Amino acid sequence: MKLYIVTILLSISITSCNTNSTETKKLVLPVIGEKKLAGADAKDTIYHTVQPFLFINQYHDTITEKTIEGKIYVADFFFATCQSICPKMSSQLMNVQAAFKNDSQVLILSHTVNPSNDTVEVLNGYAQTYSAIKNKWHFLTGNKKAIYDMARFSYLVNALEDDGSVEGFLHSELFVLVDSHKRLRGMYDGTDSVSVAKLISDIKLLKQE
Repeated sequence: MKLYIVTILLSISITSCNTNSTETKKLVLPVIGEKKLAGADAKDTIYHTVQPFLFINQYHDTITEKTIEGKIYVADFFFATCQSICPKMSSQLMNVQAAFKNDSQVLILSHTVNPSNDTVEVLNGYAQTYSAIKNKWHFLTGNKKAIYDMARFSYLVNALEDDGSVEGFLHSELFVLVDSHKRLRGMYDGTDSVSVAKLISDIKLLKQE
């Protein structure tokens, strides 16, 4: 009888361990955005993804969806003359860059919402202010409508020109985490150090998927 009880307890212990292991493996980040079912049996899930793009960075390099192919990256929106939230956001992105300084699989894409002012030269100077590493942190400019459309339709955040605002432009304070399949996996307050620490932690978690 004692042997029988011990056997049962051992079985429960093993099952419990296996359950915890399974739960750990299922610890993944959510996928943000509208999802659709496709395929003959409507069981395949099509997730919202970042659409193709073409912009120019602070080194006159052309940056497209091929640049981020198979990479994890953080996207945000700013403008060089912004004196409100942009300096805080850029300073926080320095922490993200430092955390993955030697990891070529993690990039940062910062899009200006004021491309008429933020030329390649202006962006280069801004990048130097925040010690941006070449080929790691891209400051992007290009067609204004294309940039605003990327914010709204790809990254699901706000970026627009607003003559009623103090600085003439409005944009989200959010950092958007994008996985290697171009899916949105998280949004974080770029002005808050605790939220950005969570972003860094989530990037590490995402790399384990």
